[in-house]
Amino acid sequence: MTGAARVAVVGPGAVGATMAAAVRRAGCDVMLCGRTPHERLVVEREGGATEIVAGPVLIDPAALTGGAVDFVLVAVKAHQTEAAAPWLRALCGERTVVLVLQNGVEQRALVGPHAHGAAVVPAVVWSPSEVTSPGRVRVRDDPRLTLPAEPAARAVAALFDGSGVQIDLADDYATQAWRKLAINAVAALMVLAGRRAAIFRRDDIQPLARALALECLAVARAEGADLPDAVADELMTEFEAMPEDLGTSMLFDREAGRALEWEARNGVVVRRGAVHGVPTPVSDVIVPLLAAASG
Repeated sequence: MTGAARVAVVGPGAVGATMAAAVRRAGCDVMLCGRTPHERLVVEREGGATEIVAGPVLIDPAALTGGAVDFVLVAVKAHQTEAAAPWLRALCGERTVVLVLQNGVEQRALVGPHAHGAAVVPAVVWSPSEVTSPGRVRVRDDPRLTLPAEPAARAVAALFDGSGVQIDLADDYATQAWRKLAINAVAALMVLAGRRAAIFRRDDIQPLARALALECLAVARAEGADLPDAVADELMTEFEAMPEDLGTSMLFDREAGRALEWEARNGVVVRRGAVHGVPTPVSDVIVPLLAAASG
């Protein structure tokens, strides 16, 4: 590739804005594509440093005239993928690499049909960030992405070289993806309680959280992940160590009255558990409550 890589970020919210700032830092030409027009994005890093990602945020995929780009970073929520299809149609070509920055374990199945022959790379996203006001994002720590060890993912790793984002290539990507899914599934307790991570220090929440983690791990093993029950204790330790005011994107969506990403984060546990005959009694209660709470 000669010259700066052309990168389109579809969904410049908390994760999208964070990654847009990162690839811009790495010297890429960045195009912002979303539903809400902004002249720029402001990304505030812990400690006070502020980065400006120049816009504007484009809102009409039909108005694009530049053809396929080199990379598309899909940062819309999983349940918004269908709505993002016109952007993918306008931006993707056979040589495009689509990096899916979504929760869940079904990114290829969701995005692939809309990618028009482009290579689709799923990612496990570790990006502690949140939108603090329209067009403004707070990033608590350096982001990290785990990708499957395959050629298109190596191209993504090269894209982020010098960006400050850590890229890990995993030979056993399924295990990494399902471990993160277990964390996301347990985080649903914050959504239902309307509280941030401090709830995981409560004696009455910890057994419930552990039971939910255990059934997620059982489904993950049925799906081929290497996640023994002992991982549940690791996850509980991680939850208890989280800053008390740390939230999750689905909690922020509920507070804002938006639709929730419950299907990709919790519904999949019930669905895949049923396929394999793995009981999911905690999720069987949580999932309909999340569905009812979704705006």
